[in-house]
Amino acid sequence: MTGVQTLTVAEGEGGQRLDRWFRRHFPHIPQGRIEKMCRKGEIRVEGGRVKPATRIEDGQSIRIPPLPDEGEAPAAPQAPRISDADAQMMREAVLYRDDYIIVLNKPPGLPTQGGTGQARHVDGLADALTFDAGEKPRLVHRLDKDTSGVLLLARSRKAAEALTRAFRARDTRKIYWAATAGVPSPRMGTIRFGLVKAPGHGRAGEGEKMHTIHPDAVAKTEGAKPATTDYATLSALGTRAAWVALVPVTGRTHQLRAHMAAIGHPIVGDGKYGGSGQENLGDGWGAQLGGEISRKLHLHARSISLTHPVTGARLTITAPLPAHMQKTWDAMEWRASDVPADPFEDVE
Repeated sequence: MTGVQTLTVAEGEGGQRLDRWFRRHFPHIPQGRIEKMCRKGEIRVEGGRVKPATRIEDGQSIRIPPLPDEGEAPAAPQAPRISDADAQMMREAVLYRDDYIIVLNKPPGLPTQGGTGQARHVDGLADALTFDAGEKPRLVHRLDKDTSGVLLLARSRKAAEALTRAFRARDTRKIYWAATAGVPSPRMGTIRFGLVKAPGHGRAGEGEKMHTIHPDAVAKTEGAKPATTDYATLSALGTRAAWVALVPVTGRTHQLRAHMAAIGHPIVGDGKYGGSGQENLGDGWGAQLGGEISRKLHLHARSISLTHPVTGARLTITAPLPAHMQKTWDAMEWRASDVPADPFEDVE
């Protein structure tokens, strides 16, 4: 058994998740043990409590609690083999690939990362995207499980660090498409409600959701964070539903879903924030439209624009709609060719 240690994040190690850094330094410690030590506050970064997914930076000090010697620790479970079907699914999801980055069209229903009860996820299947590189690509941002669309991965640590900095500097722009219950008024605007996490009721925190807070109350509400979303209505079906473009200026958990519900127009299929009832008479409430419209979440990361981390070129990658949303778009007679790629481009 080792004693308490304090290690410094070496140059070039920053930008990665704490748990990945930990496993590289202590490969005999299983992931579950790392998560438990974080929950108990035994692992600390610069003296503060952290989560396994916390991104570390060069030069930070990390407190390491006493650990069993390598021979004493139980062997870490081997990652399950990726099935041929999953490997094919991941490769078919690739929208763009070069020596430095990969962009996927993540299917709805597939989590970005593992969690409680989540054994199959993009991060775990990323080994199928190694191609000619010596290591699997790294996630640099995430999408909710039921949200589809563009998801960016880096093929090296250096590229991951550059892309992470770009996200923090808001140099990377994402546009989402959604179908909403009812039509927002005004048809274009900005939502500035703050968000605070409300705990779930399950044993592992299942069911947690974000509550909206008036911007003036954010500073005096414990745990609340400011959040900003730009929206633009692209088309509407009377007063029943709207096709809305969304830009998350900030990147909070469930931000788009909570914000649209807060203004009375939840995203279609969003039972968590919009209710699960089918009844919707066009007044904007109730996240299900009924009839042949799918009950799945209608939220899709349509495009991402970024500065390439190596070449410096500006890239814009667009992802086609998933099948359930395309069926809704066809029913509404909404066509991508009828709307601008970026409806906010000419707005002062």
